[in-house]
Amino acid sequence: MPSRTLTITGPPSSSPAYGKSLAFDEEFNGPLAFGSRWNGSTTSAYQYGNHNPYDSKLDWLTPPAITVPGSGTATFTATPGSHILENGLRSWDTGLLTTEGTTQNFRTRTGDYIETRVQLPGADGTWPASWTWLDGDSEIDGFEYHPDNPNLLEITNHVRPAAIYYVNARTIYPGAWITVGVRFGATNDDWYINGSRIYSDQTGVGTTWSPNIILNLSVSDGTYHPAPSGTTPITFTTDYLRVWR
Repeated sequence: MPSRTLTITGPPSSSPAYGKSLAFDEEFNGPLAFGSRWNGSTTSAYQYGNHNPYDSKLDWLTPPAITVPGSGTATFTATPGSHILENGLRSWDTGLLTTEGTTQNFRTRTGDYIETRVQLPGADGTWPASWTWLDGDSEIDGFEYHPDNPNLLEITNHVRPAAIYYVNARTIYPGAWITVGVRFGATNDDWYINGSRIYSDQTGVGTTWSPNIILNLSVSDGTYHPAPSGTTPITFTTDYLRVWR
């Protein structure tokens, strides 16, 4: 695993976070603060709270599926579950972190810059994502990744619709460590990969937008992307999640 610096210094002038201060940061250096900072049990983005089969997902949210070994990373591990979903498919226990339903209830807002560093997975069925959610009309997808499209990230503004498929075989591939950032603006949002701007949607999120944040590993059910090819656990690793304001 690449080495990392634990001390967070001010962002350089070339960074989209320049001139801003950290409003939220999760460095995954110790146990997750479930209840106060994070909720791993339920999200209003899922039809049934802890699972969402009609969004082509086998997910069954299980907080212990997220482990923090103390090395400054978190690993999301999905394993075959014991539940049969409403569509008749067997669930997979997996991990999701959201600030919704916590005592701190952190919400990002217009003007913020959010960034996460992740390692892209390679196993069939893995579907990692960083996104926002509140009341069904505030979703911005920092990224979604499916390893059957190994060099592609899905980037979407669902608030004021805009989207691209970002393709870069030199940067995006299974096993790659990447930083993904989004600067939210009233009339334009900018996406960054490894510090370089790769997309501007020219639509933005408006001035009153302020949702919770989500980082998770979903499990594809095979509708649009391959489901897991067996019962072997599948994983996704992240290094940090930070919000500057």
